[in-house]
Amino acid sequence: MNSRYTYTLLTLIIALYFVPAQAQTKKSTKKATVKTATKKPAAKPAPKKAAPKPVTKKATDSKSLGDAAKTAQDTTKKGGGNNPNNAANGGSLSEEIVVTTAYKPVLADAVKIRRNPDLEDKAPFKAPLTYAPLDKRQEQNSEIRQLDPMKRPAEQDSVLTNNYAKVGFGNLKTIYGEGYFANGRDEALQFGGFIKHLSQSGSLQKQTQSRDDVGVFGKSIIGDNNISGRINYNRLGTYFYGYNQDAPDNNFVPTKQHFNTISGEVELAKNYKDVENDFTYAVKLKGYAFSNAYQARENNVVISGFLNQTVKQFYAGLSASLDLASQKDSLYSLGNNIARVNPYIKFQGTNYKIDAGVNIVKEFGDFGKFYIFPAAKLEVQVVPKYVRLFVEAKGDVNRSSLHDFAMFNPFLGQNISIKNSVDQLDISAGLKGTLAPGLSFKAAVYRNSIKNMPLMVSNFNAEGNKFAVIYDDGKTRVNGFNGELDFKATDDFNIFGRVEIKDYQMAKESEPWNLPKFLLTAGTAIHIDSKLTVTGSLLIRGSTTDRLLVLAPTSTPGSPVYNQIKQPIKGFGDLSGSVEYRINSKFSVFAQANNILSSSYQNWLYYPNYGFNIFGGVGYSF
Repeated sequence: MNSRYTYTLLTLIIALYFVPAQAQTKKSTKKATVKTATKKPAAKPAPKKAAPKPVTKKATDSKSLGDAAKTAQDTTKKGGGNNPNNAANGGSLSEEIVVTTAYKPVLADAVKIRRNPDLEDKAPFKAPLTYAPLDKRQEQNSEIRQLDPMKRPAEQDSVLTNNYAKVGFGNLKTIYGEGYFANGRDEALQFGGFIKHLSQSGSLQKQTQSRDDVGVFGKSIIGDNNISGRINYNRLGTYFYGYNQDAPDNNFVPTKQHFNTISGEVELAKNYKDVENDFTYAVKLKGYAFSNAYQARENNVVISGFLNQTVKQFYAGLSASLDLASQKDSLYSLGNNIARVNPYIKFQGTNYKIDAGVNIVKEFGDFGKFYIFPAAKLEVQVVPKYVRLFVEAKGDVNRSSLHDFAMFNPFLGQNISIKNSVDQLDISAGLKGTLAPGLSFKAAVYRNSIKNMPLMVSNFNAEGNKFAVIYDDGKTRVNGFNGELDFKATDDFNIFGRVEIKDYQMAKESEPWNLPKFLLTAGTAIHIDSKLTVTGSLLIRGSTTDRLLVLAPTSTPGSPVYNQIKQPIKGFGDLSGSVEYRINSKFSVFAQANNILSSSYQNWLYYPNYGFNIFGGVGYSF
């Protein structure tokens, strides 16, 4: 398109949009503007010349919108018709143009978009309408309805395996095995059994030890009561391999020793119920039969029970026991029986707990003394929910037991002296509670008054390389401190420890023979993930002193006289650890190391412990 016509068209459009609108806005009272255009007569045609190039004018010329409107009004129309002033009549041509309104295009002026019609004949399908009334009342309340309880579906990963077995081998001729068997998940009836074995040998002559355990157990719920019981068999075998390595004896031949124990117990107790003023009770029957490789025998039966009545925050009850024991060896046969009765009352509130009672004890058989001891305890909450202060005072009679002595020191000789010790008054005070989430503690100081405290000393002059039991005749005072700390950061990390510090004030003996004054035990269990578990334990024991009897130069063959010589035994530390990896739900592998520090130490004089020991194996669940 020629640029001249383009410019003219743009000018006309602007004039039609803005000039009338401006005129209407101002609402002028003047008459419409009339412009007359006069056209001169046509001149003679001039000679033809080359047409000049058109000049292009942009829409951004300096003319204002008013000028554009004026230009549009002065435009001369060529027309004929009835106008007498047209060119045919030889006169001038004029035309009056009146602007009445602004031009506003409408949608009808737009070009229609052509589209083919949809010629398919489709009839929409309407399903027949059916309805049925709801057979329940519509609730009108706007509150959130309480959800009905629903039984929790069984978790697939919580399926228990009832049985488990482990076997392992290692250095020091170590053979290890254990197995557990049970009937499975049954809330009304539980029964099962276990078996264990561990044996190892050291570097000394006949330095061997083996331990075997076999047992069965069961528990059943009958109405408001539950009944449980177990039967165990334990065998410990060793040799009297200890001797003075600084003065070896080529004729020394270690003798064999073993201990057999058959034990069992049965208990009937009322099931716990969270009700007010509940009446509870329990009764237990337990006992064991013990023997060694020689003539020592011990049979024990204990019947115990309690009755307790609760009245709001008040408790009143009675506990009692009957301990019957017979002890035999080559030189004696004793009946050592003890009866106990403990009436008590308890008060418990939000910030306190008080236990008040007495412990009435009667020895009968070959011993026949009567005692009344206090049995009281007070707990007060000093920091709510975190720290409690406790004070306790108690006393009791401790029956001397061949079984307990042998499990503490398996290198005892024959005809062990039997004399019951008496805790005349044990007083303790301390704090316990929680310092932070997962961090619990207990710390206490105590003072015990013990009559006839038992001590174990070497008896090499009488029986070669065996130990005897003596008693500190009189009142022995033991002052000490106990501290416990347990940190369980998560279910996968737990570390714990206990420390004991003691000071002995002996009545007759010069030293607390073979009793350490410092003892630290600690352990940890770490579950790195669902398959890998690491455990560890640490034992640190302070130094002790044993008593050696040396024949005095002034002694005579008929009446020997012995001098006591103190033989120190160094303290030691023992570090052990284990790791277990579960291959899958059935198989696992494990390894355990004992005495990792490989320290050469001894619990008992001339009886060095085993050195570094490591063993491992495989476990199977089924």
